[in-house]
Amino acid sequence: MKKKIVEIQNKIDELKKMSEESGLDMDKQIKTFEQQANDYKKELYSNLKPSQKLQIARHPERPKFIDYVRLLCTDFVEFHGDREGMDDRAIIGGMGKIDGKPVMIVGIQKGRNTKENLEYNFGMPQPQGYRKALRLFKHANKFNIPIVTLVDTPGAYPGIKAEETGQGAAIAVNLREMSKLDVPIVSIITGEGCSGGALGLAVADRVMMLEHAYYTVISPEGCASILWRDASMFAEAAEALKITSKDLLELDIIDTEIAEPIGGAHTDYETTAKNMKTAILDAFEELSKLSPEKLKEGRYNKFRKMGKFIEG
Repeated sequence: MKKKIVEIQNKIDELKKMSEESGLDMDKQIKTFEQQANDYKKELYSNLKPSQKLQIARHPERPKFIDYVRLLCTDFVEFHGDREGMDDRAIIGGMGKIDGKPVMIVGIQKGRNTKENLEYNFGMPQPQGYRKALRLFKHANKFNIPIVTLVDTPGAYPGIKAEETGQGAAIAVNLREMSKLDVPIVSIITGEGCSGGALGLAVADRVMMLEHAYYTVISPEGCASILWRDASMFAEAAEALKITSKDLLELDIIDTEIAEPIGGAHTDYETTAKNMKTAILDAFEELSKLSPEKLKEGRYNKFRKMGKFIEG
């Protein structure tokens, strides 16, 4: 099917070139082929395997946190540093407005090239990043401002320095403290949502996922390496781990699947952000009716019920 889509796209390009060179009106033929290509894409992307969704979630042109902030927010002001001596660029956050409503928006940033990936540490936060995020969460809590987190990480940074400065403890403290915040929290897995590195920003009242994102306790490659001593068996691991939004929605791990444009978020940033914005505002409208005590009770129960056994 992928081959058919490429062939049709080549025909469209040929017709467009011919139309430009000859001046002939070929809009009708072009529209017919575009509709065919669109139909094939719909069929293809509605039947993706988990390992294929993995590739889309990791697409280098997929929107990054800063892209979403630009499309979701107005008046964004970034806050820097953990107040202990470091500003981890893998986690970025600050105040902004979504549809005129103040929010604290915090997320994990990846790069598009080597220079950017070095700056953002390939989207792998260090302890100082989680401490910065918690500082912003507490600031939002103090002034009764709802929180949005956007998660896209292959995992927290596993380096020696990160371990020496308390990686595990920083994530654990975030889990504990986020569960106690009085304000509504919405978290969206926008790409990769891997291990504790993702969960450190995702203890929320509403956990959502983009359609082609993935969320898992360990990467499929890591799982395959442990179980079969062979990372190339990642496709089998991805299937077994239930990493897709549809699987996790069925298992009550997430609350909402957010639709992506056909072909993935990287094909249309604006539509993706628009769908996210609608989901965020709907969630906040619902959550704003709950007292702080009800929010915390619901958040606690939500995570306590995870991990149920299925017999048979």
